[in-house]
Amino acid sequence: MKRMHLHVSVPDLAQSIRFYETLFGAPATVVKDDYAKWMLDDPRVNFAISQRAARAGVDHVGIQVESQDELAELADRLKAAGENTFDEEGATCCYARSDKSWVTDPSGVRWETFHTFGEAVTYGEDTAEAAMAVSDQTRACCGGAAKSAASSCC
Repeated sequence: MKRMHLHVSVPDLAQSIRFYETLFGAPATVVKDDYAKWMLDDPRVNFAISQRAARAGVDHVGIQVESQDELAELADRLKAAGENTFDEEGATCCYARSDKSWVTDPSGVRWETFHTFGEAVTYGEDTAEAAMAVSDQTRACCGGAAKSAASSCC
């Protein structure tokens, strides 16, 4: 079964934790100095907040899957739709180890599809953010034509 994922950048983590614990009626399942996460079953969502982004608001959305097969299926759907994905294997991000496939939708929203297979002791680095920024720049300069993150038309 898949789980919706939302990651929101917040200016004040402690204040936001209190707000979301009240909203969800549940404590965060993970709390770090710069990050918190709720794994909710009603609604079925992996909701995360952090103070890592340059601006507050929705950082990215996604779909968490329970197996490599489901991840491959979602990545194949995106590619079949003509979208370019940025795939990461064994990424360390958000205090977890995951395989991921990223895409930016036509309106510029970053989507992450991922399968988590372990925990990590550090937040890690989001290499997809830099790659997707290149892809967004390429999309803009190419008049909306999809190009791979590694190519450039400018």
